[in-house]
Amino acid sequence: MKRVDYSNILFDAADGLATITLNRPEKRNAYTVEMGEEVVHAFRTAREDDAVRAIVLTGAGKGFCAGVDLEALKAHQSGAATTGSGPKLGEEDFLRVLPLELVACPKPILVAIHGAAIGVGMTMTLPCDVRVAAQDAKLALPFAKLGILPGLGSTHLLPRLVGSARARELVLTGKTIRGDEAAAIGLVNHAVPAAEVLDFTRALAADMAAIDPTVLAYAKRALNEGAGATLEDAMKNEQALSAELRSARAKT
Repeated sequence: MKRVDYSNILFDAADGLATITLNRPEKRNAYTVEMGEEVVHAFRTAREDDAVRAIVLTGAGKGFCAGVDLEALKAHQSGAATTGSGPKLGEEDFLRVLPLELVACPKPILVAIHGAAIGVGMTMTLPCDVRVAAQDAKLALPFAKLGILPGLGSTHLLPRLVGSARARELVLTGKTIRGDEAAAIGLVNHAVPAAEVLDFTRALAADMAAIDPTVLAYAKRALNEGAGATLEDAMKNEQALSAELRSARAKT
């Protein structure tokens, strides 16, 4: 893989795992358009690299992502935002298409959350396959308090993770919950001690990376299509995809 130097993230690929690290620790990895564009590029790079079998997203320093960089947000709201030749805040691929790409990605995508995951720091994790949080992590969707609506498809994804009632409570109150509470309601898959979050997530990713990637790709496709189907249609789809899978594996 050709090495790419980023300004706002770190990217590493080794032993079948790609790790994308949000890297603005002095700002608690607050989101900017430039960071979003780099995250999109890194995910696409990992997706297209056959040596990468699973992808892990995490944050540097004391937190995962504290939300949108407020200075950038204020500049955007005042009409003064500019990113040179790049897209303006709200028009970048990170917000417009990345959730669709993550859900459709044939490779497992896992997130290791420590410290704070606030606003976009939380919604960016929802299209991923598995979320692991520190027990004392602070998670929140405070968009209503900021006078804006949640994005990245979270109004579709969040109710499917925690149910409609809990999704409404989280969005309409904007309250902060701990990682262990998030695990209890299904917002994250696991809550573990903070010092173990990344290792635990990488171990899960390694377990997935050890499985035939063709099987994982079809499994994700079946789950995605089955989630919106009737039971009868899901069963028919499973049979059709199983036949495709057998044919695909026979060719390898």
